[in-house]
Amino acid sequence: MEENLFISNFKKWSVFVLKLALFVICLYYLAEYVGVKYAAATTENLINNYNESRWNEFYAQPKNSLDMVFIGSSHSYCTFDPEIIDKGLGTNSFQMGMPLQHMDSAYYTLREILNYQHPKTVVVEVYWDMLDDEFELTQAGYLFQVMKNSELEKSYIKEVFPLSEKIMYSINIFRYQKDYFAYRNSKLKEKIENNYGVSLPAAQKQQGIEKYRSKGYTYCNYHMLPDEFDKTNQFKNVDGREWTINATQVKYLNKIVKLCADNNIEVIFVTAPIANVSMDYIKNYDRIHNEIQKIADENNVPYLDMNIVNSKEKLFTHDNFRDDAHLNHSGVEIADKYFVDWYKKISGI
Repeated sequence: MEENLFISNFKKWSVFVLKLALFVICLYYLAEYVGVKYAAATTENLINNYNESRWNEFYAQPKNSLDMVFIGSSHSYCTFDPEIIDKGLGTNSFQMGMPLQHMDSAYYTLREILNYQHPKTVVVEVYWDMLDDEFELTQAGYLFQVMKNSELEKSYIKEVFPLSEKIMYSINIFRYQKDYFAYRNSKLKEKIENNYGVSLPAAQKQQGIEKYRSKGYTYCNYHMLPDEFDKTNQFKNVDGREWTINATQVKYLNKIVKLCADNNIEVIFVTAPIANVSMDYIKNYDRIHNEIQKIADENNVPYLDMNIVNSKEKLFTHDNFRDDAHLNHSGVEIADKYFVDWYKKISGI
């Protein structure tokens, strides 16, 4: 009787283990399939296409032909137009800013740049919202999709990625999830508008042109949407007293400065302007500015904060911004003229 009971229990456990194994196998292949679909969506993402165009053009530059390189987040490639800069300074510059780029990925971007170029000056766009995170997976993924250096990628993952993020990055379904849903959301809106004759009100849609142009620069002549003045403005609850700079990002900002010093390269910090209405919402911005200024002073690095400049000199109007945080091309022309004049003064040109 006991033997029959043992056999019966053994059969039940065997069936359970078999079902569990089949479930795990099916789940694995489903995750792999979905991951492939997610990865494919990145090729349809305009931002990723801009990144690819930027890096392909960079890799095509003659070796050691660049005088000035810009690195940083979207505020970099939405602020500095190499054509304007070069006309004003007589340089050959290139824009290597990337979406959401934090100081850790900016450091690895610069390391790759120095494998091909030896610029006289590196302009680091320092945006405070990229300085308060320990780590951000999406921006690392943007870099790895376009940087042709597997050894640097491995080094980045080893030195920077937290353990949990290393696991997530190794699985496509997690690695490309944000890109996929951003892409599907835009395609769904497009499909509804086209198939059913339904469209968003003009006030809620960007009007104009956005395109990758040349030398890493993304041209855009959008204007801020009405909601960005109030309802959807991302800076409404920002208070400098509650903002804390992250030690990891400070470490990599300092590593950028050291890497430049070791290669006899001048380094400059710049904070790009955000919309006037956005600055009006921010409380205690001076505390944020002072934290970055302190790092600049400690490293003897010139620092230009265009938000401070704009608050004093009223350089920009709302018409100069594509959204609540980034300039459109009319604003770029103003910002770059100011930067050229400022750079000439600090360089004694």
